[in-house]
Amino acid sequence: MAHEYIRIKEELERQMESGELVAGEKLPSEPEMARRFGVSRETFRSAVKQLEREGKLRVSKGIGRFVTRPQDSIPSSLDRLSSTSEMIRSSGLGEGEYQESIRTVPCEPEWAGFLHIESGDPVVVSERIRTAGGEPVSFNINILPYAISGEAFKRRRLHGSLMRFLEEECGIRIVSANTELIVPAPSDVHAAKLRLTEETPVLLLKQTHYDEDFLPVLFSYDYFRNDVFKFWIKRTR
Repeated sequence: MAHEYIRIKEELERQMESGELVAGEKLPSEPEMARRFGVSRETFRSAVKQLEREGKLRVSKGIGRFVTRPQDSIPSSLDRLSSTSEMIRSSGLGEGEYQESIRTVPCEPEWAGFLHIESGDPVVVSERIRTAGGEPVSFNINILPYAISGEAFKRRRLHGSLMRFLEEECGIRIVSANTELIVPAPSDVHAAKLRLTEETPVLLLKQTHYDEDFLPVLFSYDYFRNDVFKFWIKRTR
């Protein structure tokens, strides 16, 4: 069974690479595909389950399995502070986004601790999903003290780089960040926005950003698809 399962998986991958199976195409039914390959349904199912885990097939319950478009990787060094826009553009992928919300709310205790303000002080919260090549690849929750950002988001629509927006609209230049890397829990509702399948890996960067006077001006929860963004850091001894 193992040999047959590998043969089927490799043949389906070959068809995807050659264009015989194109992105968005629905596979024939499981019984039909098993007959084509001359194997049991169980053997065929083992092959496609692996392709699902690798993100090469997407399952729509009650409808069937669909070929997904392979997503290019976006390498980024954690040594350098880059915006999501910069990382996507540097890889030559088409950048897109859609705004989920921008609202002014009382500051929560965790945010207040990182931003060095009082719990309950007004903050502006921006939530956006960013896309690369038409697919969602990151979800960003950005929290800024209202005393810093004021009505900037009402004067101008946020589009693209938040760091560039803050420089142009608020005169704030972010120069550094403290970053904690976290693997989100399976129950994390924000990570779920990026999981195309149950196996899609997601990484959370919890970050405090500082201006040129080393004052905290932005706190963020930045979720990234780890099958797309490849973060690395140089370590020396």
